[in-house]
Amino acid sequence: MATPRPSELRITDPRALRALAHPARQRLITELFSGEVLTATEAARLCGLTPSAMSYHLRALEKWGIVERDESADGRERPWRATADGITITPEAHRGAGTATSRLSIHTWFSDLEGDLERLAEAVGDGEDHGMTSRGRVWLTDAEEREMRDRIIEVVREYRGRTRHEHPEGARAWNVYALVLPAEPADG
Repeated sequence: MATPRPSELRITDPRALRALAHPARQRLITELFSGEVLTATEAARLCGLTPSAMSYHLRALEKWGIVERDESADGRERPWRATADGITITPEAHRGAGTATSRLSIHTWFSDLEGDLERLAEAVGDGEDHGMTSRGRVWLTDAEEREMRDRIIEVVREYRGRTRHEHPEGARAWNVYALVLPAEPADG
C-alpha cells in the first residue's frame, strides 16, 4: 500500500520552478495532483508525447520531489504519482527565479485557462447552469489575505482524491482556478 501523501508540496527553489515550465509537465501535474496514478505510456497519451519523452519529463519532475514512483500492481508497470495532494509555489521561488522565469511559469501554469473559459461559454450557451466566473475586489490586511487563501484551498481539498476511475456516479471533471491577485495601486 502506498504511503499517504502530505497535503501540500511547497516549491521554494527557483530551479524547481523552472522545471515546471514545460506545457507537458503542466498537464502531467494537473493529472497527477488530481489523484491520478499513471504510467509513462498513459501520461504520454494524455500529453501527446512519446513514452520516452514522457519518461524524461517524469524523471525531471522526480528530481525536484514533485512526482514519485508508485507501487506496481503487476511488477511490470511503473506508475507515477504526485508527492502531495496540492502544490504551492512560494513567492521566494518566484523572486529567486527572476521576473522573466516567474512570468513564464505563471503563464504556462494557466495555459489551459483560455480553453476552459471557452468550454464554459459554450456550455452556458447550450443551456447548462454549471460552472462560474467571479471577479471582485476586497481590501485585506496581509494576514486576512493569507487566511482567505487558506480557506479557499481548504474547500478545494474537500474534493481532492477523486480520479477519472474513482468518483461518485454522475461526477465530471472540473478545473478549479483560485486567483488572489494584487490590484493596481489605488488611492485610499
